[in-house]
Amino acid sequence: MPNSQEIYQQARQLLPLEKLRLAERLLADLDISTPEVDSVWHDEAAKRWQAYKDGQLKTISYEAVMQKYKP
Repeated sequence: MPNSQEIYQQARQLLPLEKLRLAERLLADLDISTPEVDSVWHDEAAKRWQAYKDGQLKTISYEAVMQKYKP
């Protein structure tokens, strides 16, 4: 079984979008839900949504984000 350094070296060869997908999968594996964490994220999401609605949050279009990861 390859160790983390070997896996990292292989992952470095991926295209940017493939790296993003791999990172998302790895982070999802670490996502452990607890009532305390869920409560904090709920409050944070509500604050961010309100800031967005109030025009206090700078946004980036979907197209601009996807352009960054095109090969």
